[in-house]
Amino acid sequence: MSENLCFHCALPNDATHKYEAVILGETRQLCCPGCQAVAQAIVDNGLEDYYQFRTEPAQKSDDGILESLSALNVYDDPALQEEFVFDEGQHKQIQLTLEGITCAACGWLIEKQLSKVAGIAQVAVNVQERRALITWEPSVIKLSQILTTLKRIGYVGSPFHPDEHEASYKREQKSFIKKLGLAGIMTMQVMMLMAGLYFDWFGAIEQETRQYFYWVALTLTTPVVLYSGSAFYLGALKAISARTVNMDVPVTLAVFGTYFAGLRSTLLEQGEVYFESICMFIFLLLLSRFLEHRSRHRAAQISANMMQYIPVSASKIESDGSIAQCLAKLLVPNDVVLVKPGETIPVDGIVLDGTAAVDESMLTGEFNPVSKSASHLVYGGTVNQDGTLTVKVTQSLKHALVNQIVRLQASAMASKPKAAQIADNFSRYFVFSVLLISALTYGYWTFAGSEDAFWITISVLVATCPCALGLATPSALTCAMAKLNRQGILLKRADALEQLTDIDTIALDKTGTLTEGKFSLQQRWFAKGVDPVQVMALTALLESRSEHPIARAFDNEAVESHNKTPTNNINGFIVTPGGGISGEINNVVFTMGSAVFCNLSTTSKVDIPANVFLCADGVLMAAFCVNDSLRQDALATLTALDEHQLVVLSGDTQTNVDTLTAGLPINIAKGGLSPEQKYSQVHTLQKQGRKVMMMGDGINDAPVLASADVAVAVGNATDVAKTAADVILLGDSLLSVPTLFSVAQQAKRKIQQNIAWSVGYNIIILPFAVSGLLSPWMAVVGMSLSSIIVVTNSTRLLSK
Repeated sequence: MSENLCFHCALPNDATHKYEAVILGETRQLCCPGCQAVAQAIVDNGLEDYYQFRTEPAQKSDDGILESLSALNVYDDPALQEEFVFDEGQHKQIQLTLEGITCAACGWLIEKQLSKVAGIAQVAVNVQERRALITWEPSVIKLSQILTTLKRIGYVGSPFHPDEHEASYKREQKSFIKKLGLAGIMTMQVMMLMAGLYFDWFGAIEQETRQYFYWVALTLTTPVVLYSGSAFYLGALKAISARTVNMDVPVTLAVFGTYFAGLRSTLLEQGEVYFESICMFIFLLLLSRFLEHRSRHRAAQISANMMQYIPVSASKIESDGSIAQCLAKLLVPNDVVLVKPGETIPVDGIVLDGTAAVDESMLTGEFNPVSKSASHLVYGGTVNQDGTLTVKVTQSLKHALVNQIVRLQASAMASKPKAAQIADNFSRYFVFSVLLISALTYGYWTFAGSEDAFWITISVLVATCPCALGLATPSALTCAMAKLNRQGILLKRADALEQLTDIDTIALDKTGTLTEGKFSLQQRWFAKGVDPVQVMALTALLESRSEHPIARAFDNEAVESHNKTPTNNINGFIVTPGGGISGEINNVVFTMGSAVFCNLSTTSKVDIPANVFLCADGVLMAAFCVNDSLRQDALATLTALDEHQLVVLSGDTQTNVDTLTAGLPINIAKGGLSPEQKYSQVHTLQKQGRKVMMMGDGINDAPVLASADVAVAVGNATDVAKTAADVILLGDSLLSVPTLFSVAQQAKRKIQQNIAWSVGYNIIILPFAVSGLLSPWMAVVGMSLSSIIVVTNSTRLLSK
């Protein structure tokens, strides 16, 4: 780089002031204090390799960078963080939009720089989307310090917003279209000229006129090579800088080899030119990459675009009953809003009053409206089709279901399935093989004295370029995830789709999974000497503190037994997941739940099939038979899944489990299981060589969900279950599960078809290219069509 240009940003240096830094063992000239500060920070952190790997200069740094760093302290304000920082246990997580990224070396530099900082647990930079997902420990480092570290090495980080992501995608698409448009227009012109020459459409023309056409073709081809094809050359340089190769390397060699050979022939007025092949090659390759670019972003677009359904404002009901307009993002839990017919529900909440049909298709993919009334949950972004609802806010916009989907989808897209990793590694070795075969081909034909040795070698490079192989897996997986998203099925891990094809056993929880989770009190039993009315009042009081679906079976008792209890105070109330509840009332400890939880050695004197027991200081007082109704689509779902071994693992009594599953195609049904025993059952199945998918919805299902090969949270699952799950069903239909397996199998077939096609094409075309039977333009058409076929085959997943 010229001494008159800044080594960091490549802008002219200040002639009146000298700014220097020792970089890569030499004193480098810099243009301003800002670039000097950034460069010195890079050197001090041992990251000088950035200047070797980068393919474009960095952006000019702020001259007042050192003074402006302190302004980032505002991001440590908890009130400001409330909108965009998420708690992840002991850590916090944020998605940042990054400014100043120009190439993959920037992503490498950011990850290396931040990974050196104490307190940062994870850094994942998406260069193409200019985003970073950062997880840190707040007790060790502050957010402002993370942003300061970014600022010191020349990048500006700000909280990510979906609309910015959409704008970023559109900018990338616009750049693609510009390059593709230029290549397309020039290709048509050059093809018209050269085809006329090759097929003698111009008749017998003089050599001087022919040479004039060559110069015109060269002039038209040059911007295609230098501008439209620039992305391939940058990719090749990045790969070589990282001491590896990718599919851009043979592309770059073929383009420049053909271009300079044509330039030489034009200047010397002898030899062949293939300018039309260059233009066609770049145009078709750009076209296939553009299609791949669109399909790869489809899943991310679907999730990011979900935020557009959230309204900007909401009608908030004030404490005095008046209605005021406010920003939806300012709503907090316990605020009350009014949603009129035709309006969009602004944020997640629970209906206090009113009845309406709500369109939840943007979440679940199901277009039939869902009836909502008092105590029903509603979600931000869904549409109130009729009726007026009074809704109490339960989640701020930051934690709303729509926002959770966007975050989970971003995490899923960041993961890389094994199939993609294997394909990437295979592609790398394949590129080495292509380069070696091309070198051997050139050596053989040169030794044989062929004048076409160079063009035969170009044909080999072009024809066997493994672009289609590189697209085979990611294009299929991305389209499959997009299809599932549209149908209300959210993947938290992209590789879960891959694992689903190996599942041979499906384990299901009963309550809330096979059943609707709407319990009713069927039978009652009371010990001798107890007052049934008093006992029912006690059960209603205890269950009123519980969030378990069984507690709803006692809601009517709470109304009928009002004021029948000696007190409304409960001390030491405890909920034991998978067991029951306990609390002290008037110095008496009551336990209510399963027989095991209540420490009952025998229940023989209870003459009903009870599954809920009430004890006072360890003495049995009452027993209840509480039943749930089977989901309407349970039989159809299980029938569709009957090729798998179906296992029910439930905490309910064995009698109730047997009764419920009597008419279902269940292979194994076990009841009376604690969360630990469910975990043990799944572990036993796995030790037998089974691949197990677990479906559940409750807090007590979290351990077994985490242990399964693939975990599915069903319907309105608890947050704990969603956290442990790999797949979340946003709708309330079990028939989404067969759809999940169907799409997983379709994706697997598409991947196999894509790989078979791309590898098979290369194996078939290679002998023709090596033997010289394939001209460069034929190789261009074949290679590009191969890539387009792979992408088109993957996008068929979206239409099925």
